[in-house]
Amino acid sequence: MIGAVTPTDSAGLLVLAATPIGRVADAPPRLAEELGSADVVAAEDTRRLKRLAADLDVTVTGRVVSYFEGNEATRTPLLLDALRSGERVLLVTDAGMPSVSDPGYRLVAAAVAEDLAVTAVPGPSAVLTALAVSGLPVDRFCFEGFLPRKAGERSRRLADLAAEQRTMVFFEAPHRTAAALTAMAGALGDDRPAAVCRELTKTHEEVRRGPLHDLVVWAEAGVRGEVTIVVQGATAVAEVGDDPALWRDLVAELETGGMPRKQAILDVARRAGVPKREVYDAVHRPAAHESEEQA
Repeated sequence: MIGAVTPTDSAGLLVLAATPIGRVADAPPRLAEELGSADVVAAEDTRRLKRLAADLDVTVTGRVVSYFEGNEATRTPLLLDALRSGERVLLVTDAGMPSVSDPGYRLVAAAVAEDLAVTAVPGPSAVLTALAVSGLPVDRFCFEGFLPRKAGERSRRLADLAAEQRTMVFFEAPHRTAAALTAMAGALGDDRPAAVCRELTKTHEEVRRGPLHDLVVWAEAGVRGEVTIVVQGATAVAEVGDDPALWRDLVAELETGGMPRKQAILDVARRAGVPKREVYDAVHRPAAHESEEQA
């Protein structure tokens, strides 16, 4: 059954509030109001919440509980009880919008499942800010969050994104930025345009733009601060049929664009719906492969 629950339909209300990603002056005006009126404030870090409230000159009168990745599973039922009893529950994370690579999704999903009202205080977002200043296409984009930490899993994730035509946005830890960019260059091509956005809206904000290869060289010297990476999507290619000669041409075209041959073969095989071995043979043993096809 399809239905809608609005904040006025229920006494209990879950409020997701965006917090500054840098300067406290960027806080939405409603944030102070919500902090001062909520019955329960669930915070990713209660110490940061205390500093934020002091910076906004607001007194938090509701109950304050910690709500982070390590205790989401146990705290969610308690917050649901508060919502069921008619309380106003405010959820804030360390920076940006809750549930976007931050705690919150579990609670939102549970509240929605029970037809409890959920609303948001819109505000700062590292995803949209980085996208806007990157200089890359913004008409279509996707958010990929953090890449896997293990090299093999990271490479497989990026291989799946090699043909993604939308601009991609990633979060990354500063000490893994060089490795992430290196993996991106290997899977997406050295020449793929990208931007690394560091310390957005803060005093030492820096946006580095250029092909992935150049960004790898820059990052190898060390990166500090919060990092968001924006990468341009793949260029659209023609529909792939069952002609080995066409497969060979498309692989060559992708290689010219900077994509490694191994990844180009995988990409064309995926588009053609054939085993990668067939595309490999078409590229490396064209005469023999075409003779087999004719036979």
